[in-house]
Amino acid sequence: MLNEVYRLFFILKKMNRENYITRGKGNKNYMKTNLQKENTAKVNQITEGVIWKQLLLFFFPILFGTLFQQVYNTADTVVVGRFVGKEALAAVGGSSSMIVNLIVGFFVGLCSGAAVVISQYYGAKDSKNLKKALHTSMIFCLAASVVVGMAGFILAEPILHLMKTPAEVIPDSVLYLHIYFAGTFFNLVYNMVSSILRSVGDSKRPLYVLIITCLLNILLDVIFVVSFHMGVLGVALATVSCQAVSAILVTWFLMRANDIYRLKFHEIRFDAHSLAAVLRIGLPAGLESVMYNIANLTIQIFVNELGTDTVAAWGTLGKIDAVFWMVCNAFAISITTFVGQNYGAGKYRRMQKSVRVCMIMAYITAFIVSGGIFLFAEPIYRLFTTDQGVVDIGVHMIRFLIPSYALYVVIGILSGALRGAGKVLIPMILTCGGVCLIRIIWLFVFVTRHPGINNIMLSYPVSWVITAVLFVIYYFSHFPGIRKEKQKII
Repeated sequence: MLNEVYRLFFILKKMNRENYITRGKGNKNYMKTNLQKENTAKVNQITEGVIWKQLLLFFFPILFGTLFQQVYNTADTVVVGRFVGKEALAAVGGSSSMIVNLIVGFFVGLCSGAAVVISQYYGAKDSKNLKKALHTSMIFCLAASVVVGMAGFILAEPILHLMKTPAEVIPDSVLYLHIYFAGTFFNLVYNMVSSILRSVGDSKRPLYVLIITCLLNILLDVIFVVSFHMGVLGVALATVSCQAVSAILVTWFLMRANDIYRLKFHEIRFDAHSLAAVLRIGLPAGLESVMYNIANLTIQIFVNELGTDTVAAWGTLGKIDAVFWMVCNAFAISITTFVGQNYGAGKYRRMQKSVRVCMIMAYITAFIVSGGIFLFAEPIYRLFTTDQGVVDIGVHMIRFLIPSYALYVVIGILSGALRGAGKVLIPMILTCGGVCLIRIIWLFVFVTRHPGINNIMLSYPVSWVITAVLFVIYYFSHFPGIRKEKQKII
């Protein structure tokens, strides 16, 4: 009997051990399966997925984001144009808009430098250098906001006079700009952080922020301007308030990120190598933006001499055709990030193919958008103002200028692709020389002898044709996907 008990004991012990081993193997297989799933989930689709699908998945959040950004900006002009008057419309949408674009646009160009550097490190999975670039970009942003805010506040009125802004528009313009630049810190933080998020492939959360702040801006515009009759002051306060909300939200997203690009306040500091890399890419882009805006400021000076109606119509055109520019810029941002990450991963052929795909997609979309603006020019203008003189001038501007906009698509996509590959100096020179310098020369040589809005607008297609040809030549001779060269991460 005792022997039978021992035998049963040893059999149970053996079975238990075998079951333990089997469960152990099962756990290992389970862990292995989960690990494989985790690795699959972490595959970077920008460097591995189907190109056109990934471009669209990245493009649409940026497109809708810029759409809401435009609605965000346009709400101001619609409200003041319909409830305050054409002088207020000219103040918010005319010279003031040009000055904001000049000063803030330079910093946004610098943000693109941070985006390219971080996208390349992210594509190469270089955690150490990515963190340095991220935190250096943030401290640089904080320092720049002080400089930009002070410069904008101090120089606002002198620049308005220099631009020959109509006298009746200047008081409201000065008020708007002073409030805007007093809160410029929030604007710059939002632009920097959203650029960083997009550079690592996260284009959705900046979109969510823009949707929230866009709706909030419309609400505050109506409350301050329509209900409280605060005029331009109300529009400026609504804008700054919404910029503060957007800056807080995107910064919170970056601090909560579960990836190597997570922001940690205690690590924010300058790193010389990272700052040099960001400035090497961002400074040319910033200077390019400045040159663009100097050219636009020069055009605004010539437009200002044609009277308040023309100034109001021109400023409104800048809000309407921004729908086209946001499509083109969304594709340009998409291809910059796409090329940047694939360049970091050393996938040159994929870079070249992505540019071709993006160019086709951009042209299809651009023709649809520009065609819609052309066909519905008058009803679109009536959304902004009921003044028939302003509407007539504006409709003429659209019919004259919009058909030539397709020329810019080549410039936008190729410059974005080259920037993603780290080639920024020559594209900057081509843009500044081809678009900006030729446009300014045209104005002072041709328009001074033959004044009029048509000849002012003709400076756009003339400069675009020349610049597009130069970009095509440079792209086919220097883009890494075409001419093989040794990979070099920033």
